[in-house]
Amino acid sequence: MPTAVLPRLTQALAPLTRAVEVVNEHGQTRQLEIPAERPLTVYVDKRELVTLMTLGAHPEWLVLGYLLNQRLILAATEVESITVDWEVGAAAVKTRHGIADLSEKTAKRVVTTGCGQGSVFGDLMADVDTIALPEATLTQSALYGIVNTIRLHDSVYKAAGSVHGCALFQGDTLLMFVEDVGRHNAIDAIAGWMALQPSDSLPGSVQQRSGMRADNKVFYTTGRLTSEMVIKSAQMGVPIVISRSGITQMGHAVAQRLNLCAIGRATNKRFLCFSAPQRLVLEAGVAGEPVVW
Repeated sequence: MPTAVLPRLTQALAPLTRAVEVVNEHGQTRQLEIPAERPLTVYVDKRELVTLMTLGAHPEWLVLGYLLNQRLILAATEVESITVDWEVGAAAVKTRHGIADLSEKTAKRVVTTGCGQGSVFGDLMADVDTIALPEATLTQSALYGIVNTIRLHDSVYKAAGSVHGCALFQGDTLLMFVEDVGRHNAIDAIAGWMALQPSDSLPGSVQQRSGMRADNKVFYTTGRLTSEMVIKSAQMGVPIVISRSGITQMGHAVAQRLNLCAIGRATNKRFLCFSAPQRLVLEAGVAGEPVVW
């Protein structure tokens, strides 16, 4: 069989922070690093699609993941190239055969609850019932390992604050960590990165998309679990999501509908499992003494 050809990508690096002068409550002046934020206008086959506000850490992954999570493309191989030019703030996407019915697919825009106002095209719930997540579990000790790894990980947030981080784990092993001004951007960048990886699927296994196997992966976000975040994780084929924040009512409803394990308020040894608790393998003694409610 012919080898699938992945898209050609630029590597348009941009500074993640910039120094500004601030004055504190005592009138003292000092330099402080703050996160960069810049617009990136995406053009698909020379047609303007959307402008994303982004930190700019991995813009090519972001654009690819955005197209995948919007269901505008189904695989990375549909894209011939993604060229990012920060001088003009644009990303030019060239597809191999065009995107059928692009006007219809992008006619309805939904502004989401993502930080920096994310946007999605079409009905968020349209494809939910077509998603069948694989069987997967996570041990309590692996959950604690994930939380601790994130706590120790060097990040823009520690240096400058004001950003969200998303990460992909296999067990408690960190595979990829991305930060951006919005958590929706960070998860899209991870989706793009996953689509570019060689397939590690076992014979007979089921994947949602081409690229990296997702059924043995865990997604982590510093932000709250909204419906958009839950749906995007499910579209990626990842059945377990962890957040150090909480979950919204719609996020909870979608997670239950998909049998996706949504774990929130995960800090130190504490967490709350909001859905699919059968995917979480509790272990005696690892949490210490129970908290009295």
